[in-house]
Amino acid sequence: MAAQFGRRLRKGAATTAAAALAVAALSASQAPGVTNGDTGRQANAGASTAASEESGATGNSPYYTDLPPLNSPNPSASPTASSSSIGTAVSRGAAEAGIPATVLDAYKKAEAELRGSKPGCNLPWQLLAAIGKVESGQARGGDVDAEGNTLHRILGPELDGNGFALIQDTDGGKYDGNSRYDQAVGPMQFIPSTWAWAGRDGNGDGVKDPNNVYDAALAAGHYLCRNGWDLSVQADMNSAILSYNNSQDYLDLVLSWYEFYRKGTHSVPDGTGTVPSHRSDDGSGSGSGGSSDGSGGSASPSPSTPSTPGTATPNPEAPTPGTRSTSPTVPPTATDTVDHLADAGTAKLTAMAGDAFTKRISTRAETKADRIVAKVRVRFTIVGDTDTTFTGGESTATVVTDSKGVAVAPALQAGEKTGDFTVRASVVGRTVKGVDYAATVTARAADALARTDDTALTCTPGGEFADQVQVKATYQGAVAGKVAATATLIKSADDPSTDDKGPYFKDADGKAVRTLTDLRTDANGLLTLPKLYADDTTGTFLLRVTTTGGATLTVELTVAAADASPSPSPTASASASESASPSAGPSASATS
Repeated sequence: MAAQFGRRLRKGAATTAAAALAVAALSASQAPGVTNGDTGRQANAGASTAASEESGATGNSPYYTDLPPLNSPNPSASPTASSSSIGTAVSRGAAEAGIPATVLDAYKKAEAELRGSKPGCNLPWQLLAAIGKVESGQARGGDVDAEGNTLHRILGPELDGNGFALIQDTDGGKYDGNSRYDQAVGPMQFIPSTWAWAGRDGNGDGVKDPNNVYDAALAAGHYLCRNGWDLSVQADMNSAILSYNNSQDYLDLVLSWYEFYRKGTHSVPDGTGTVPSHRSDDGSGSGSGGSSDGSGGSASPSPSTPSTPGTATPNPEAPTPGTRSTSPTVPPTATDTVDHLADAGTAKLTAMAGDAFTKRISTRAETKADRIVAKVRVRFTIVGDTDTTFTGGESTATVVTDSKGVAVAPALQAGEKTGDFTVRASVVGRTVKGVDYAATVTARAADALARTDDTALTCTPGGEFADQVQVKATYQGAVAGKVAATATLIKSADDPSTDDKGPYFKDADGKAVRTLTDLRTDANGLLTLPKLYADDTTGTFLLRVTTTGGATLTVELTVAAADASPSPSPTASASASESASPSAGPSASATS
């Protein structure tokens, strides 16, 4: 990738500007008498944005603007090396190339994890180092403990719309200590609303903490690797960086540090790293930015005054000093071209409680001319009074459209709450016409019931039946658990009204009842009825069990005097033919 990137840097305008920035922008930003103001931020001043993914990882918070020195990060052994290189002397270059040990370890571990979980992303750890340098000066020079926890709070200014984006509090002050407005937090400067979905546990302690450099680095890696981006492709890398903080100056700066670290770096003890001095909101008097401990002051020393341009150590990939550098024009993204979303052939969405929906939502991104748009992020959100989720337990999911412009949502998993709800598809980063999908969760059902044994159920008058009735419910051949059922002692096969004589159940007070409601099969589809008792009436009687979904089973009960052949009961005559049906067992018949 390094060779490819170098070739692209020499040939492509976009990355040439990144290299040129190290000459032109350094002179402009660090020359005596020049105040480094809200570069790249004016477009965001006073903007009111939702606390959401559209604000980027940092909510477009301020960042450090110090540029890397143009000399090689590997210092020359020659004692005669020029001390008047643009930006820094050789010794400063060596210091700039040093990354605190724990911070460096966090970046490399994040790269290794992404290499396994998202191999197509091709995340280089040097990109994390570049962002970490710009966002927090490598956790303020490695001000962390051995587990990667920052020793002092690193907060951006409160995003109150005063020179910055307006993002109302989303975390109740949990991470930033601010219950009015959000602030970027930690070494990678995540705003709480982004951390809520992007946070990761990078050090395996079971906690996702934006103030831990391992957690933050891994979260930043996953953030940069979403949307199917391949960071070995320059256009995708640019898009990923801009999604982190939407500023062309920010992109150029991160790419400059990325190239610097790619040429060589080394580990330095924690707490000894170089902390940058210049920030994009210098002179604004707001907040604390990437280097703050909450006091609003800078903890870094004043920068050295740069020497005259033209004496810099040559950089083969940079233009001749003094030539004008023009920032590359960023072409419209795929998202910019989307006019609306359209359904892409989604079938009816219905499932029984507890089941996975067999159909999935398909949405297509289209231009105003109804042409498909690939590589667009579509967010699916479950709306309504329901406990249905996407697979994995989330109520939202973001999917990138494929080469046909189609985004297929994850499978829906029905909860226990029945009824209708909506899944809303929208474009991330754009307010365009979306699509609402109606979905329904129905009650659990069974289409067949059967007794679990064929024991004849008999009893003497005034006695109790020795065996309890147990049935098993199935649906399309599979176990039907948690299905509602009713058991009734009926008058005859043709008259399903409740009988007023013969066998009965007992309620909690010991009184006779001949209808039981609110029954439910267990997880294995089994339902065991309470004990049955007999009054003094002899004959053959019928017990009918029904479930949601229409499954029905009729069970014969015989009450006869001891050592006497029972005479058919008038109420059972109608069931004789039913019990003789080939599909019925010796003591039960079932219809469904």
